[in-house]
Amino acid sequence: MQKTKRLVILGDSAFAEIAYECFTRDSEYEVVAFAVESAHLMRDSLFGLPVVSFETLDQRFPPGEVSVYAALVYTQLNRLRTRLYQAAKTKGYALASYISSNATVWPNAKIGEHCFIFEGNNVQPFVEIGNNVVLWSGNHIGHHSAIHDNCFVSSHVVISGFCTIGEYSFLGVNASVGNNITIANDNWIGPGVVISRNTDGNSMFKASQPELSRVTARRFFKVPE
Repeated sequence: MQKTKRLVILGDSAFAEIAYECFTRDSEYEVVAFAVESAHLMRDSLFGLPVVSFETLDQRFPPGEVSVYAALVYTQLNRLRTRLYQAAKTKGYALASYISSNATVWPNAKIGEHCFIFEGNNVQPFVEIGNNVVLWSGNHIGHHSAIHDNCFVSSHVVISGFCTIGEYSFLGVNASVGNNITIANDNWIGPGVVISRNTDGNSMFKASQPELSRVTARRFFKVPE
């Protein structure tokens, strides 16, 4: 894909490395640098590109010359990513989004700014996704549903039709949300959790760990000791 824009990725962790791969191989953006807050500046390069202080980013890469994406996960219930995204916006930077060429996004779906949509996502008709939302791989976002700002949806999550996901919420791997459900703000929906009724704000739902069998795996499958 032809590179027509330049990009600085905020962060240098695993998500930053993945974002580099996605933007480099599947977008119009050329990644030119990484930036982290000075208190966390532990190296000066990554993938042969400079890692610079976010506080002095505008001196090396002025607004108007580059766009920015804050590649951070759900730390502090998405507050860290939100803070840096808003700080970059305040500095005057254009904000990048990534939508995988292997995602299915219906033409009338509405996607906000500074979003990251991985491969395998199925975003159905009339869906609305707010700003600063991450959809990791392989999710189903059902028709007429809305995901509000600053959310993180991990992998293989099913959000059924006519649902609302409140701001700053997190949905874990293989979570499922039934039709016409409202997830309030600041909810943590753990891996494998099924939500079948509306939730209150600032709620955490955790799946129970299965009980350990008294029979070991090797004994059950008759593996010689």
